[in-house]
Amino acid sequence: MSEQLKFIVEQLNKDPFKKNFNLITFDNLEPMQLLQILNDVLAEIDPKQVMDIREEMPDQTVKRMSALLGMLKYRPPGNLSDVSTFRQGLVTGSKPVVHPILHWLLQRVHELKKRAYLARFLVKLEVPADFLQDDVINDTYHQYEELVEGFKTYHKECEQLRTSGFSTAEIRRDIGAMEEEKDQLIKRVDRLKKRVESMSNHQWMLEQARQLRVEKEREESLTDQKQEQKNQLFQAEQRLQRSQHQLKDLQQAATDASPESLMKRLEEEIKINSYMASEKLPKDLEGMRRTVQYLQKVASEPAMGQADLQELEDKIKECDSQINQLIEKRMMRNDPMDDKLALYRQQASIIVRRKESKAEELQEAREELAAAERELRQRSSQAQASDGAEVIRGDELKHLVVKLRSKGTMYKKKRLDIAELKAEYGVLQRTEEILRQRHEIVQQKLQTVEAEKGISGYSDTQEELERVSAIKSELDEKKGRTLDGMSEMVKKLNSMIVEKKSALAPIIKELRSLRQRYQELNQEYEEKKVQYESCAAGLESNRSKLEQEVKILREEKAQDENHYHHINSMSEACMLKIVVQRKTFKPGSASGPQTIDSSSTPYLPKLREKQKMVKGSHTINMEQMKMWRDLEQLMECKGQCFIRAQSQASIGQVIQEEGEDRLVL
Repeated sequence: MSEQLKFIVEQLNKDPFKKNFNLITFDNLEPMQLLQILNDVLAEIDPKQVMDIREEMPDQTVKRMSALLGMLKYRPPGNLSDVSTFRQGLVTGSKPVVHPILHWLLQRVHELKKRAYLARFLVKLEVPADFLQDDVINDTYHQYEELVEGFKTYHKECEQLRTSGFSTAEIRRDIGAMEEEKDQLIKRVDRLKKRVESMSNHQWMLEQARQLRVEKEREESLTDQKQEQKNQLFQAEQRLQRSQHQLKDLQQAATDASPESLMKRLEEEIKINSYMASEKLPKDLEGMRRTVQYLQKVASEPAMGQADLQELEDKIKECDSQINQLIEKRMMRNDPMDDKLALYRQQASIIVRRKESKAEELQEAREELAAAERELRQRSSQAQASDGAEVIRGDELKHLVVKLRSKGTMYKKKRLDIAELKAEYGVLQRTEEILRQRHEIVQQKLQTVEAEKGISGYSDTQEELERVSAIKSELDEKKGRTLDGMSEMVKKLNSMIVEKKSALAPIIKELRSLRQRYQELNQEYEEKKVQYESCAAGLESNRSKLEQEVKILREEKAQDENHYHHINSMSEACMLKIVVQRKTFKPGSASGPQTIDSSSTPYLPKLREKQKMVKGSHTINMEQMKMWRDLEQLMECKGQCFIRAQSQASIGQVIQEEGEDRLVL
């Protein structure tokens, strides 16, 4: 217990509470002050709990604190597992109840803050099943559940982004690298511009490329317009079909719309409505009123025991037997042969029953028709909103009516099942009440047995605990007033401080040596850091030099390749000329040697020497070119990896910023 109090006092003296307590002052707090401290700790976890408990009723305070502790999943110790004992301790501000709560809360403040924050959004509202029968309430509740699931996913993503390890230093480095890449791209674009400008017809090629881009954009817009016009044509055809069907229906209705038929329909409808208004609906209303009166009478009566139920069952049996006897006497007294009106009465009763059943069927059909019309209006409004959606036609409407009728029968069956379940629930509830009464009787007997055995009951232990707590509070007040007790406590504290100092002395010595070691390692770390930075700067400068050399060598390679191809073309041309001269040369002709092209003879020795040099260095040059190509592929791969990493980092940054904005909102 002393360790628990020490921990509570240490945590209350820290931020954000800053109570400035010690063990004596905290132990001498009044119950109201202790409850206020508990309320302050709960308010730190949930800001809605900020309140002065003196302005609130004790039962409301206990209810509010119990609800929050239940939401935070607090479990009282074993000796306080009884709910009534726990609530009584909260009302009176009992230390054995409040101290464990404070110790548990102060151990996990950050975790409980998160749990309280999530509970505001994740604790679902309990909506009765009867209310969910309404379509609007059901849809709203489903939307609420979808929003709760969405909040869970967004919160998980936010936590993952928080723990992903992104920092401002990394973002700055990424921005610097992106700026460098931007400069490189600008330089590359400039080089490409210079290469293009060297061509004679580059302006014409740029203009053609620009026109191609404009034509492609125009083609895309034309395809979009074409698709839109197709959709409009389809919607217009659908509207035409609907109008034609409506016209046919109106024409068919107009063929049967003679005055005599209309009058007959109206008279039949008036008779049906007058019967419904004057006979059926008043009977149904009177039956509902009797049912309500009966239910009110049943609800106003006190709870009955098993003996009362047995007595009522006996009365019901007696009444049933009397009714049966009266029916038998009436049947014996009234001879059906003498009663000439019995047949007519029977037929009249059959007709009345049929009339009532047909009226019920008519009412159900009207309800189904009204529901179908509502659904039809809803779908037509949806079709108008979507501007071209498919509307229900005649056959589909008939199919929908059949479907609704089947659903109506299914609904009636389900309603009967619900009524049976409710009746069973009432029986079970009554059984539970009877068992609870028996349990109370057993508890009373148990208390009497405990009293006989000399063991005090619950009330006696509660009074004893209150008396002991009162005596303890008085002793604590006396102890706080006495100076001798305070001096003894100070002596004990001084002795404890001396013991702690003696125990901490070797640890402090070891800490000093560790601090000195830390300073040495830190100095060595700074030196290594400086060396690393200088080495990195040198490597960076060497890398830039190598890049410049690579660029120069690539340009030389390109020039050599151009020169090589030029020489090859020249040599091929010379060989062709030689072949032609040999074919046209005749040994006996005097003009044979003079037919050789004199313009190509000075170049032949130089070309042969150049050809020998190229053949000699061909393999070496090919190997070097292969190595350069491999190096170029390696650098391109590294560049792509770097760009991919930068894009992923930027996407993560955007997601993190969106998560922070949502949290702020």
